[in-house]
Amino acid sequence: MMKAFVTVLITSMLSLSSLALFSVAQGVSHSSENNAGVDLDRLKNIEPLISEGIRDGKLPGAVICVGYHGKIVYLEAFGNRELGDLPQPMTADTVFDMASITKPVATATSVMKLLDDGRLRLGDKVATYFPEFSKHGKDSITIQDLLLHQSGLIPDNALADYLDGPELAWTRICDLKLTAPVGRQFRYSDVGFIVLAKLVEKISDQNIHKFSQEHIFVPLGMNETGYNPDSELRQRAAPTEKRDSVWMRGVVHDPRAFELSGIAGHAGLFSTAGDMAVYAQMMLGLGAVDRGDEHVRILSSQSVRLMTNAFRVSDGSRGLGWDHQSAYSSNRGDLLSPSAYGHGGFTGTVLWIDPELDLFFIFLSNRVHPDGRGNINGLAGQILNVVASSIVDDVRPPMTEVRTGIDVLRSQGFRTLANERVGLITNHTGRDVEGRTTVSILADAPNVLLAALFSPEHGIEGKLDVPKIDSSQDAQTGIPIFSLYGETRRPTPEMLAKVDTLVFDIQDVGSRFYTYISTMGEAMEAAAQAHKRFVVLDRPNPLGGTAVHGPMLDFGKESFVGYHRLPVQHGMTIGEIAVLIKAERNLDLQLEVVCMEGWRRDATWDATGLTWVNPSPNMRSLTQAFLYPGIGLLEMTNLSVGRGTDTPFEVVGAPWIDGRELAAAMNARNIPGVRFVPIQFTPNASKFAGVVCHGINIVITDRQALSPVGLGLEIAVILRGLYPDDWETKNLNRLLGNDEVHNLILQGAGIEPTMAASREGVSKFLMIRQQHLLYP
Repeated sequence: MMKAFVTVLITSMLSLSSLALFSVAQGVSHSSENNAGVDLDRLKNIEPLISEGIRDGKLPGAVICVGYHGKIVYLEAFGNRELGDLPQPMTADTVFDMASITKPVATATSVMKLLDDGRLRLGDKVATYFPEFSKHGKDSITIQDLLLHQSGLIPDNALADYLDGPELAWTRICDLKLTAPVGRQFRYSDVGFIVLAKLVEKISDQNIHKFSQEHIFVPLGMNETGYNPDSELRQRAAPTEKRDSVWMRGVVHDPRAFELSGIAGHAGLFSTAGDMAVYAQMMLGLGAVDRGDEHVRILSSQSVRLMTNAFRVSDGSRGLGWDHQSAYSSNRGDLLSPSAYGHGGFTGTVLWIDPELDLFFIFLSNRVHPDGRGNINGLAGQILNVVASSIVDDVRPPMTEVRTGIDVLRSQGFRTLANERVGLITNHTGRDVEGRTTVSILADAPNVLLAALFSPEHGIEGKLDVPKIDSSQDAQTGIPIFSLYGETRRPTPEMLAKVDTLVFDIQDVGSRFYTYISTMGEAMEAAAQAHKRFVVLDRPNPLGGTAVHGPMLDFGKESFVGYHRLPVQHGMTIGEIAVLIKAERNLDLQLEVVCMEGWRRDATWDATGLTWVNPSPNMRSLTQAFLYPGIGLLEMTNLSVGRGTDTPFEVVGAPWIDGRELAAAMNARNIPGVRFVPIQFTPNASKFAGVVCHGINIVITDRQALSPVGLGLEIAVILRGLYPDDWETKNLNRLLGNDEVHNLILQGAGIEPTMAASREGVSKFLMIRQQHLLYP
């Protein structure tokens, strides 16, 4: 066994409040009772993994700490903290150079503290505080750009820029040129966090060391955390490499931080597993933690939520100072929830916090000791998988607060549309979280010229249910409204003559044959032909982004109710579909999706916190949206699916149906998630207007178990069996779009072969779809 020294294994009894009161050290006693919700036997798999890593030279040793539900459930030290003739064993109280974990824990937390205190705004431009910083196009960089690593600044400028002291180093940073457009591209930048630390000092008149000590670490009782540790802490510090033939022990490894007197925004922080556990629990506590009998609050809960939100960037998703899922997430493992956030450090440190699992994971090593050749990211990810899989509680995700594309666009200062003539494709569903329309928002946006409006089926107010809509003019703004459901379904060159960028903001409902997808696709093709940019302001799929059900649309059956080869229930957002369409149709199009913040694939509409707006006249509730993929399949036949009633898509009937007979046959199928009640209704419009219909009312009993498309196919099979002469099916395939499934229904083959045929091609689609998904 390669473990040279084991400090302690804790099972369930060390609370975070007690951990804040002392340094974790050899000999701490704990109860051995089992910890509810954690499979401690699985945690034993950590030891062979890290022992193998030590044997392979990936690291000399490490300390691993796991917290769950406010308690330390695992804390062990492995291997050595120093190698050589007289190796020193690793101990749980070892002090580590945290490297880039400095960024979120010291710098970003300090920035959020200043935000709480009203002393800065995330949208503030750095040049407002430092006019000398504005050179070479850097005048538009905001604090949020720096926190998200999308400022366009270089990752690291030359070390020589720092050798003449901090003042000249700052001057040389101000002289830097951009390496990418501001706000457009994720590019991890140490320089950006050096600037943030400088900003903290400017606003607070305290350097990042003094500010973080006074406002974060001392209040939390993190007495072994800070910059430039004293002689006592240096004795317990894990050495890294040699500088000038002397081991760096308690001296910062990063060369630029070293030249900045050991105090910088990107590196320089030192800490222990015990102290980092207290910080992690504070974050899980939404800014507060109990320290003995004292309740200590560092940040507001609103700041923690904002700081740890998943912001979409060009390389994945990031938080404010944190990583979520990006090219830097190899130490994240695979089993954390979409809400997890964390960071790694060059010296071999890893911190991940998962609010959904109520879990934190601390992996501290000095992998660069002795020769800089260690490598722990893959190993840390493996161990984190073990940790996450040890949680055996049935964890239910919390409600998600979602900001749609228009909210994100506004929070970014409309940067992507700056100085552009915009054509907006929208309707009444294009609105922000407060209910203000996208039309009015863009009309009032600075540096944006809203030049034209385009409306889809049902018109810009979503009230019309007619076969053709004329162009008109917006009463509030006087801007022309070009109908894309009239003489043309695609913007013409004349309509686009005074437009630089087309923006699409319409709520989809998650079904292939809902025509807003077609309107977007036609507009994308027109934009590509006219060499116009296309921006999609993304919105949630009301049905969530995980359930995908066929049948697939056959080749050659594309139409305005089937624009692209998708399954009936596609499980994608409108932005993701745009990305897929561009790729599959090889469009020469500059496409940009302004992604939502806070949405994840398993979130249905009721988990978003957003207000439901009827997307069309006959889509009046989330229940109807869930039924629509299946019930909508049937409406081209001689059935009423409830149009002209108060409950469209919740009822199916016709004058020739026996409602009791159909309900009994459907209930006998024991279809998961639904029951059927005989019903009599008289539509006042649409099919069978004024005629008494008999049929079924569909009652959803378990939405999680419901397969809407499967339900529609079940009804079709039953109708074919009960009423082969009355049910007219010549138009059934118009929305079904699949010859094999259509023929099986007509042949009376039964539900099993029909369902099997409906799944054909879906697996291949899922592989293609995976390449174009924008959310975890």
